[in-house]
Amino acid sequence: MQSLSDRIYGRSPHALAVGFFCAGGLLVPIIDVTVASAVGRAAAWTPARLVSGWALVGVASLFFHRALCYHRRRAESARNELETSNQQLQVLSRVFRHNIRNDLNVIRGYADLLTDRVDDERSQECLETIREKTDDMVAISEKLRLIEEASPGAPDGRIDLVEIVWDVAKDVDGPDVSVTVESPPHAWICADRSIEHPVREVFENAVTHNDGSMRRVDARIHHDGSTTVLEVTDNGPGIPADERAVLRAERETPLSHASSIGLWLVKWMCETQGGTVGFTTSDDGTTVRIRFESADAGKAAGQDRSAEGRDEAVGGHAGTTETRTDDGTERGADDHPATEDDPISRVR
Repeated sequence: MQSLSDRIYGRSPHALAVGFFCAGGLLVPIIDVTVASAVGRAAAWTPARLVSGWALVGVASLFFHRALCYHRRRAESARNELETSNQQLQVLSRVFRHNIRNDLNVIRGYADLLTDRVDDERSQECLETIREKTDDMVAISEKLRLIEEASPGAPDGRIDLVEIVWDVAKDVDGPDVSVTVESPPHAWICADRSIEHPVREVFENAVTHNDGSMRRVDARIHHDGSTTVLEVTDNGPGIPADERAVLRAERETPLSHASSIGLWLVKWMCETQGGTVGFTTSDDGTTVRIRFESADAGKAAGQDRSAEGRDEAVGGHAGTTETRTDDGTERGADDHPATEDDPISRVR
């Protein structure tokens, strides 16, 4: 069922202008009589004043009609351009994700075949570069697929951000990676499972773009009023200033563009879930700060089941505090029961 505003704005400029003239024509004598009665001068209402009022309404209706026609043409032109751009993007996305990706897989396969037939070190380095670049392009095509399939509508579900972060933290852990997560037992946000993709991208960027001897990633989840905040800090070189400027400007140019699509994935997919993303870079590293709208934990479906699954996955109990060294041993485990304010902190 159409709303009143949809029924009004859906009419033609001519019909709206006629309606404006009729409404104004009815108001003119009403206003004149009201004013004359208020000042006690009945003679103030004369046919000449009535005609002049209608003439003013008629001129205003003409301007109204011309303005509507102008903006309707602008809107129609913008809609046609948008439809053309969307069609072009869909074609380019399909070609890149299917045709080019298949060709890259073929190139990757031939590079693997040549590896066993080439002996010199320089050629092996070249083949390794080919494999790395093709893998990078295939990864970009996968990120494009995630962005394209992301729902543009507002999220209607709830999910535990703590569970998402712990799942991602386990995957990026490694022998030369130190991952620390500090969080409450639960942090329910208004989002769906797809929020795992931007969170994973933030963690993977913190590890991948860090050439230090020990790559450190410190994550913290906390509540800030009606929002839930995820802060991920690393000790890497930081996001270049030009790439941060591109995200702030929300557009790319030939001279100002991001080096990859990863940051755009984080920004777009968080915003589709009603979140916001901020970056802080210093000499000590980068902090990515993502804010989501907090959800009522008591109404979240499957809360206990999700919490139990996460506890089994990390090998502990809700409310325990563990510190893990690189060799897998545990130190200083506390078995006190947790409350919503007790943080869980584990270091790997």
